[in-house]
Amino acid sequence: MKKLAFIFLVWSASGPVLAGKTYQVTGPVLDVTDTMIVVQKGKEKWEIARDGNTKVTGDLQKGAKVTVEYTMAATSVEVKAAKK
Repeated sequence: MKKLAFIFLVWSASGPVLAGKTYQVTGPVLDVTDTMIVVQKGKEKWEIARDGNTKVTGDLQKGAKVTVEYTMAATSVEVKAAKK
C-alpha cells in the first residue's frame, strides 16, 4: 500500500490567513496522538501534524470519520547551485 506522509506547520488563529489556501482530506482515522492524526484516503495514509492549537470538534478517536482542514507552509528552503 502506498503511503504518503504530509507534515504541516500548525499555525495560530491567524495562521490560515497568513498561510494562504486551505485544503481538506476526509476519511477514517487510523491513528491519533497529541501531535498527529493519520487519515485513510483511498489507498493512501495521510499523516498530518497537530498541536494544542488544533481545533477539534467531537470525539476524535480511531475509526471515526473526519474531515481535516489544513494549510501547506514551507518550514525551510535550500537553494541548489545551478549546473554550469
